[in-house]
Amino acid sequence: MCGSNMSAPVPAIVPAVRKATDAVIFLHGLGDTGHGWAEAFASIRSGHIKHICPHAPVMPVTLNMNMAMPSWFDVIGLSLDSQEDETGIKQAAESVKASIEQEVKNGIPSNRMILGGFSQRGGPISGVNRDISVLQCHADLGPLVPLMFGSLTAERLKTLVNPANVTFKTYGGMMHSSCEQEVMDIRQFIDKLLPPID
Repeated sequence: MCGSNMSAPVPAIVPAVRKATDAVIFLHGLGDTGHGWAEAFASIRSGHIKHICPHAPVMPVTLNMNMAMPSWFDVIGLSLDSQEDETGIKQAAESVKASIEQEVKNGIPSNRMILGGFSQRGGPISGVNRDISVLQCHADLGPLVPLMFGSLTAERLKTLVNPANVTFKTYGGMMHSSCEQEVMDIRQFIDKLLPPID
């Protein structure tokens, strides 16, 4: 989708059961595809919500000895002071923006969309609507993305949006993955923000 000259594969889509009035755009993590998340959303979907799970382009990832894999941008390191692929992050943001614009063309207003993702951290966040709601979920045993990074991200988010709108949930005994309780928390968050309008 971004980060290289390669064309984007068609996203995995879980269509709404009836007319789509809302959309969730969800980005997978490093080395994954949108298919696994589409399957998860299919199990919890509400009838009026379309779930779009794009696939990242395949590119060499510095962190993984330049092995080619699906990635929204290059990941150079995992430490707080690691260099970030600013160009790739900007390309990923443009790709997300294009997905949002496509859904607006499909008749879903942008204020009836939720943007989410798993794992691949991004660069600086700016220009954020202070009134948005944020659900951040984090494993307590994740060796790839330590809990401390999640806590720091939550604190940073609270400086960008209304702190009362930031929910940070941790899941005991979970590694760098998702669990049933997390998926249920995501469903509750989606249902709260995107109730049926008809």
